[in-house]
Amino acid sequence: MTNAASAAGAPADLLVRAGTSATGLFSVDLGPEDAGWAFSGLRILDLPPGGSQELETGADELLVLPLAGSCTVTVTTDTAAGTAETQTFTLQGRPDVFSAVTDHLYVPTRTTLTITSADGGRFALPSARASRRLPVSHRGADEVRVELRGAGTCSRQVNNYALGNDLDTDHLLVCEVLTPGGNWSSYPPHKHDEHTDDERELEEIYYFEVASGPAGPGFGFHRTYGTADRPLELTEEVRTGDVVLTPHGYHGPSMAAPGYDLYYLNVMAGPAPDQEWLMTDDPAHHWIRATWADQQIDPRLPMTKAPVPEPTAEPALPAEQEEPS
Repeated sequence: MTNAASAAGAPADLLVRAGTSATGLFSVDLGPEDAGWAFSGLRILDLPPGGSQELETGADELLVLPLAGSCTVTVTTDTAAGTAETQTFTLQGRPDVFSAVTDHLYVPTRTTLTITSADGGRFALPSARASRRLPVSHRGADEVRVELRGAGTCSRQVNNYALGNDLDTDHLLVCEVLTPGGNWSSYPPHKHDEHTDDERELEEIYYFEVASGPAGPGFGFHRTYGTADRPLELTEEVRTGDVVLTPHGYHGPSMAAPGYDLYYLNVMAGPAPDQEWLMTDDPAHHWIRATWADQQIDPRLPMTKAPVPEPTAEPALPAEQEEPS
């Protein structure tokens, strides 16, 4: 693919249509070099019943994040003593992204893993180039931090897997966003493309899935736009399997067409070692946040919770409504 970071302004460089980056069992296969940047990557693994895929993490850290279906993951790492240690984890997964949150597995650099699914399924592998080698970590669905952000037609749900929680990663940040049909998310538009007191430089990937309606597949829309110094422009319809790359600039809104719930997986990584997500709104649209105080959160939210076990208490959600996803 053309370098998305250097070919500013060309929608074909920022929008990767479903299937166009596919290799083997991966319906999406995008590393940092494919995107023209340095850190963020994403693979979507589609396994048939009884299917299996072995891969090496190399210089990347990653999550195994079930989108649909369950799997077992066998992980082999080298110990400090120079011996190989093998562990096997069962991920219960979920029926689909609109039904539940999921358990997930953090896998460090220089590790061999094999993903096997008895019934088949679709599994996201968000990744980032990393310098620290951290321990393998399995997290249950009941540990996912769920937030509701915005209000009214800007209401959305954010499920944090490697963002704002205690999962230790080197550079990788991962969350997913659910937007009920007719609502806007990633709004107001925001950016995180420089290292300042208010921002961190983070490359971002959006992977979309859209719920179907009674007559067939649904759709949504997404916009990314740059600044005067670094122009780019993307305003496109998005459907299931599409990917948007955000090397810099303001991104948002992501719009769910009425009748079609919208899902996207966000993968972010950048050079700062502190894993902190800091962003700034487009000043022209920041005022929108003040209007939320007099509006209710969409009653269709939350859309998903942990499948087993159920959380013992509702998450304390509105406290972080200042965040834009």
